[in-house]
Amino acid sequence: MSRTVVRGGTGVRLAGAVSLVMVSAMVAGCSEAPRPEPVTRVARGTVATKVTASGALAAVTSQNLGFPKGAQLKEVDAKVGDQVRPGQVLAKVDDFAFRQALAQQQAQLDQQSAGLNKIVDSNSVHAAKASLAQAKKILSATKDNVDAQDHADSSAIDRARTQLNFDQSQLDQAGQLASRDGCGTGSFTAGRSFGTGTGTGTGTDADGSVAPTPSAPAPVSSGFAVRRSRSSDDSTEPTPSSEPIRTWPTATSSSGSGGTTSGTTTTSCTTDNQAVSTAQRQVVSSQTALEAARRSREVDKTTGQLSVENARQSVVSAQNTLDSANTDRPSDIQGQSALVANARAAVALAQRDVDNAVLYAPVGGTVSAINGAVGEFVGSATSGTTALAPGSEASIPGVGAAATSDSAGNNGPSATRPGGSAFIVLNNIDTFQIVVPFEESDAVRVAANQQVDVTFDAVPDLTRRGTVLSIAPGGVNISGVTNYYATVLLNETDPRLKDGLTAEAGVQVNALNNVLVVPNGAVLRQGDQTFVNTPGPDGKPVRTPFQAGAVGDDTTQVLSGLNEGQPILMPQAAVAPVVPGAGRGGGG
Repeated sequence: MSRTVVRGGTGVRLAGAVSLVMVSAMVAGCSEAPRPEPVTRVARGTVATKVTASGALAAVTSQNLGFPKGAQLKEVDAKVGDQVRPGQVLAKVDDFAFRQALAQQQAQLDQQSAGLNKIVDSNSVHAAKASLAQAKKILSATKDNVDAQDHADSSAIDRARTQLNFDQSQLDQAGQLASRDGCGTGSFTAGRSFGTGTGTGTGTDADGSVAPTPSAPAPVSSGFAVRRSRSSDDSTEPTPSSEPIRTWPTATSSSGSGGTTSGTTTTSCTTDNQAVSTAQRQVVSSQTALEAARRSREVDKTTGQLSVENARQSVVSAQNTLDSANTDRPSDIQGQSALVANARAAVALAQRDVDNAVLYAPVGGTVSAINGAVGEFVGSATSGTTALAPGSEASIPGVGAAATSDSAGNNGPSATRPGGSAFIVLNNIDTFQIVVPFEESDAVRVAANQQVDVTFDAVPDLTRRGTVLSIAPGGVNISGVTNYYATVLLNETDPRLKDGLTAEAGVQVNALNNVLVVPNGAVLRQGDQTFVNTPGPDGKPVRTPFQAGAVGDDTTQVLSGLNEGQPILMPQAAVAPVVPGAGRGGGG
């Protein structure tokens, strides 16, 4: 540490001023207001998902090009010897079959999406709730109806019992009158006559019951009898044959001076016997009505109970339907969503086949060989194509479509077929390629012509675009894990790149282009909801919800809730405060 000696008053004042300025600066630094949070905006971009692997750069001098799938060659836009630039169209195949397949897959996607919307918008739960409520109302109404019917049946039984008691009292009065008039002998019960003397005859009434007929006066020991019914217990109503018999003694007619004449007695007894017979028939009718009312009540009870049980079963069924709708809805949505995702992947593959119907030059170079003429089939089956002469569309003399391999059956380069089985060969390429291994879970998502971002450990600030050239069909065991090698060709180069540099390739396995996106670092999640912080009127953060779509490695798709160009706040990293004098040796 250097030390300066200041002499003289001027020097002292100058040193004091410098010290004052330093202290003021330190105070200002300590009281500095917090920096505002960084602001970004909702913009259109790409949501990409990548799989990464590391490898080493290797210089490339030539490259074989072709179509991933076989199709009929529609046009060739380059000639042997042409200098081509990156992205230049080299050839096209007929894409009719590819477009038809794309249309079919798109139709499948539309169908599955419609099925998903149907499940999501379905009112099955609401309908099941309504059905359950209606079933409960029907059950309640059925119970009320059964109770009302039972009350009506009870009233009918009470009326029939009252009528029976009245008719029995009428029969009692008729029997007492006949006994008082000294008419006949016999007992009457439920329309039947049981004779007890020889002076009484019997007859048959209109309803089939047996009633006593008029007869001469009988001895005193005889009398009329009427069977009474009980009314205290409906369920144990006695039958006519089991009831006690009530009798009335009959008077004996005499031929004395104070007695009645035989003609008068006969006429009076005829009337009394008819009244007794009529009363008996009415009693029998009332008993029948009472029994019918009781049977009707039992039938109505059974029928009503059955109706109640049926209504209760409807409630149980409606409840089961509601429970099933509540339970099945999430699973149905999840399953249908999987079908939609599968159909969307099929559409993406079909779209890639359509895109691959056009062959582009991945890098600049010189066309050294073209093996195929317009109208021939190229791609996955390149045998049977014609080798074109340099600078023209004419075939090499003496080489026909059948001359596609040498005598040993090899498809490598030969005098008759430059480039071997490759459709187009580019030479003089000033670029690099990287061969990287992908684990099997990532390798299934890697395919030819996918875009790649390549970074380099030795040049941290450099990123170059590349394209997947191919991926090996067979795997190799690396540290106990099956890996598949993929070749990535760089579309861009840089003077700082050297052969053998370590590089990391990030293959875009899924990408949504030209969609609204926000940085993943700005997205906040709470349960199933997503938010971002937007500046409020006072500049303070305001939590704003939005509907998120696909989530990539760096960005998240915005489906709704945010507008293009809308500012959002990024979380600010914590910065340690600066302590004056920290890190200095001994004060300053």
